[in-house]
Amino acid sequence: MTSSEMLENRLTAGTARELVNGYLVVFFSRGMSLARWERAGLLQRELALYRELSSHFGRIAFVTYGESGDHALAREFPGIEVLPNRWKLPPNLYSVMAPWLHRKTLRRAVVFKTNQINGAWCGVVAKTLFRKPLVVRCGFLWSDFMIRLTTSWWRRVLARRLERVIFRAADAIIVAGDADRATVITRYGIDDDRTYVIPNYVDTSRFRPMPEIPHEPGRVIFIGRLEDQKNPLSLLDALRGLAGVRLSMIGDGTLRLLLEQRAKEYGLDVQFFGAVPHESLPRLLNRSEAFILPSHYEGNPKALFEAMACGVPVIAARVPGIREVLTHQETAFLCGTSPPEIRVALRKVLADPDLRDRLAVRGLELVQKDRSLARVVQEELAVLDGLA
Repeated sequence: MTSSEMLENRLTAGTARELVNGYLVVFFSRGMSLARWERAGLLQRELALYRELSSHFGRIAFVTYGESGDHALAREFPGIEVLPNRWKLPPNLYSVMAPWLHRKTLRRAVVFKTNQINGAWCGVVAKTLFRKPLVVRCGFLWSDFMIRLTTSWWRRVLARRLERVIFRAADAIIVAGDADRATVITRYGIDDDRTYVIPNYVDTSRFRPMPEIPHEPGRVIFIGRLEDQKNPLSLLDALRGLAGVRLSMIGDGTLRLLLEQRAKEYGLDVQFFGAVPHESLPRLLNRSEAFILPSHYEGNPKALFEAMACGVPVIAARVPGIREVLTHQETAFLCGTSPPEIRVALRKVLADPDLRDRLAVRGLELVQKDRSLARVVQEELAVLDGLA
């Protein structure tokens, strides 16, 4: 039985009970905190799912790597409790000690859940101590990313071995795409009835077409970290020789200064916005004629699907994490990652209003059907309730 069929069966049956008397405990990725989400402009986006889930649990507790500032941020979200690193331990040590340090709350849990593989061993330790079911969620396979992020052989081997231990300890595994599910099953020998595909969600009540905002001719928008993975230098090189194209770059990172210098050197019309609050993105997207993401590799990029939810035509690299879920010239225009290939894609999409209309309509249909927040909440509840 496929992941989709298993979820459909559970959704059709409905959740068997309200989980109002117990805690859902969520273990953050190693080093992550509410404060870091806020600085990156991602707090509202990341908490949207848990705001919806909170009505089904007595309480949701976050095990974070932040300090007292996380408590203040959590006050904006009733039903959510923060268990921070008030001991100020180094992240690696805290990731092992946190289950014992927060044992009073964790004993009350009905189910544990991890947010990414990096740090998910914290959930494995908690499961061992308190005998609660564990859901391991990953938006991307950590071991595959480590191959691209480091040349250190021992870090790559460690990531693969930790991933194996984590997946085998899990009672249920949630991945963002069918390709990752197949990899988990074959690489680590996991039973297929423990693995589920639940894609990254989009809050379609917030990210939606806004007809009252006119598109600016030639306006292209990029949203992402300004790091090598996202390939922003090739994007700037691709803009050379494209008359009338204006680029909005949303996000920050180690390449920002170099990108600003390169844009000035090339005489490009580029606005650098830095990190923008998540709630400000829909208007910026709606004023754009196209969204572009020329990454070298991806997991399951949320910004791309948020652009589609706004009815913005998408140009994206034909790489793992994107090519499995989008269809060329149907739901997106897919291209290579070199400057000439990106330039050709930009020229074709910006010059063809019929193509842009088709990409916009079919991209919007895809998101509304499969990736709405309401749909993902029901799929998550089906998995969590089945374990609890």
